[in-house]
Amino acid sequence: ATPSSASPSLAGMRVFVSGGSSGIGRAIAIASARAGADVALSYRSNERGARDVAREIESLGRRVGVIRLDLADPISIGALVPALRNVLGGVDVWVNNAGADVLTGPASSLPAAEKLDLLMRVDLRGTVLASWQAAELMTAQESGGVIINMSWDHVLSGMPGLEAQLFSAVKGGVLAFSKSLARTVAPRVRVNVLAPGWIETAYGNEVDETIRRQVVASTPLERWGTPEDVAGAAIYLASPAASFITGQTMLVGGGVVM
Repeated sequence: ATPSSASPSLAGMRVFVSGGSSGIGRAIAIASARAGADVALSYRSNERGARDVAREIESLGRRVGVIRLDLADPISIGALVPALRNVLGGVDVWVNNAGADVLTGPASSLPAAEKLDLLMRVDLRGTVLASWQAAELMTAQESGGVIINMSWDHVLSGMPGLEAQLFSAVKGGVLAFSKSLARTVAPRVRVNVLAPGWIETAYGNEVDETIRRQVVASTPLERWGTPEDVAGAAIYLASPAASFITGQTMLVGGGVVM
């Protein structure tokens, strides 16, 4: 393949993906290994899923480590860098993917204020604290590093509904924080944001057929996104192909938000 058509390579790199036991995190962890990286992934409660992902990465001939992480607990976050040094020796790419699920499962029935508190603790504060850990580690490395944080495409356009308000507040905070972090840690560390849209994860798999058709009809590319779509964008931003990109937000939403 020519350089312009070749897939981005992460050969020789060390990648950490939080929330790597399922969904988008799983796809990013496996795609990183396929691109040539050694991988560490974290889970909070789904250890079985994390171990399954680890076995798939091992089958690709890559080194892999599994770490339990509770992003709502600053002590757990503080123990992350020593654990990653033990597993990989360092981290070249740090993907803050994990977030609280308030759309499915037990948390979906919480009152709005409790959902907001959970999202603030995990998605916003957890991302900030983990990003600080990543930045401290990477600025001390000769090779620097890359941080990728997870936002939401509708932060830029708005969407009606209670859950949309909650996610806008929290994921908008992640986006704004990441821009300031990018300016702070440049030039040794690059910081970018992925903003997925309608992706077929746990929520997308549970919605009724009417909503599924409405999403397709409102999407210029006429389909739901997949975790692999987001993973492809993550691999690009992590790779040397994106070496002159920092402080940017990449929308992975099929054109719903432009």
